[in-house]
Amino acid sequence: MEKLLIIAESTTDSSFGLKPQERPIEEHIDKGIINLDKPSGPTSHEIDSWVRRILKSEKTGHGGTLDPKVTGVLPIGINNATRVIQLLLPAPKEYVCLMRLHKDLNEDRINEIFNEFQGKIFQTPPLKSAVKRELRVRNVYNSNILEISERDVLFKIACEAGTYIRTYCHDIGEALGTGAHMAELRRTQVGPLNENKDLITLQDLTDAFYYWNVEGDESYIRKCILPMEKATDFLPKVLIRDSAVDAICHGANLASGGIVGLSENIKKGKNVAILTLKGELVASAETLYNLEDIIDSSSKIVFDTKKVFMKPGIYPMMWK
Repeated sequence: MEKLLIIAESTTDSSFGLKPQERPIEEHIDKGIINLDKPSGPTSHEIDSWVRRILKSEKTGHGGTLDPKVTGVLPIGINNATRVIQLLLPAPKEYVCLMRLHKDLNEDRINEIFNEFQGKIFQTPPLKSAVKRELRVRNVYNSNILEISERDVLFKIACEAGTYIRTYCHDIGEALGTGAHMAELRRTQVGPLNENKDLITLQDLTDAFYYWNVEGDESYIRKCILPMEKATDFLPKVLIRDSAVDAICHGANLASGGIVGLSENIKKGKNVAILTLKGELVASAETLYNLEDIIDSSSKIVFDTKKVFMKPGIYPMMWK
């Protein structure tokens, strides 16, 4: 967990809740997410169903649909974590793309245009997209050319959620005057999940489930399935008292008196993850005030609870 600004003293009762990494294996799976390396070919929904069959789980859900031919990071939530995976939908994304130009062009000109397609850009979603086709603004944090070979341009792009890389390639081709299209695409990062750590294949998951279900070895499946709290690593955090947990589980908003610690980057209007002192995810919420006003407040409501992920009754009811 990131370093938090502690604003009140509090202790946690060891008889309530569990640290995410200490959950029994069944609960670990039930509240788990997978950083899956999607292969080229199947749809994201097909991957969902395969994971569900492999784990014999009730339900699964993915965060951020990938086209059938696109490979790379596809977050999958299992059972109770399927709703948590939705928190990743607005998370920043990173891709490696192979763009193919339709005519030969000087490399200096290509680099010049790429530099212009950074920061805030305008995009119209492609015809086959699932959203309304209207002009919108998306933020490209950086776009770096890795290699140019004749008409092929390999580049890495970090961008705001909802950025269409196929459209990005088309628009660059228009700006170059040559035309261009996306030849290949791999997603390398979704928020806190990336291809450099914890990325697994369907075969890895199949083997891990076999070792646990048949041979009783749970070590592999614990490595393949991450605690659902991992999905919130990119969000600011709010740490709350044990006495406030059950009220939040019933949908109550969070007052400043129930807060023990919080991230220093909290800002009004932004989403946060509310955690217990043991690091368990309780809910997501919208911040109603800036950090200074929250610290200075003694009792007012400072976070508007949006989605509750912990079931009531795990922590004792200490509210009226």
